[in-house]
Amino acid sequence: MTDINAFIDEKVKNNDVFLFMKGSPDFPQCGFSGQVVQILGYLGVTYDSANVLDSAELRDGIKAYTNWPTIPQLYVKGEFVGGADIVREMFQAGELQAHMEAAGIPVKQTA
Repeated sequence: MTDINAFIDEKVKNNDVFLFMKGSPDFPQCGFSGQVVQILGYLGVTYDSANVLDSAELRDGIKAYTNWPTIPQLYVKGEFVGGADIVREMFQAGELQAHMEAAGIPVKQTA
């Protein structure tokens, strides 16, 4: 396993919710990353993140790790959930909330 794969593996497996994104939660640097940050914030989910813009190796490595070509990438309990489109669709259908709860991740109740 390469160093970048080890880094990704550690982040995915040692955080209940982890987001590989462009920018940071406080300053997303792409609209798609910003959408996922807003959804997680709305749900009140605690998560950690990594900025793929900090390293070309990380940016390429995360795409190879999941065989998924786009960023952001959301992981819950070590499982790849999807990118912005999938996360948004799951959220709108109530599936993301159910997925989080089934994984033991507390979500803020919605009205």
